[in-house]
Amino acid sequence: MATTVERATPSSMTHSVRSSGRAMRIVVWTCQILLALVFLAHGLMMLFPPASIAEQMNAAMPRWFQMFIGVPEVLAFIGLTLPPLARRHRWLMAWAAAGLMIVMICATAFHLYRNEISSAATTLVLLVMATLVANVRRREYPAFTG
Repeated sequence: MATTVERATPSSMTHSVRSSGRAMRIVVWTCQILLALVFLAHGLMMLFPPASIAEQMNAAMPRWFQMFIGVPEVLAFIGLTLPPLARRHRWLMAWAAAGLMIVMICATAFHLYRNEISSAATTLVLLVMATLVANVRRREYPAFTG
């Protein structure tokens, strides 16, 4: 009994690679946009807290620390959004995402120390997203090539 073996043709392999590459681009851009929006919102909240929660925030952490967190988060938003819009200095996207990785590692440790498991889980998810974006963008746009 003869069996036939289907072999992948170059055109079918190219289609598979192309569709998986497209799917990965969609995932990375989705993560990058979500990260930018989350950190813009959180950074602005840290810099300009609403009156209703300002007292609670000041009780939980000093104002200088809120500023210390808020400024890099807003800068990360700029680093994730401005280079692709301007089509220049795209390597900054990887650096912005890498900076967010550092912030999220510290935030996860902070929340675990305070036994805030749900907040630690959230920061861990953001860390994974930032790691994905940093890794892909670093490979796509090596540093200092403009």
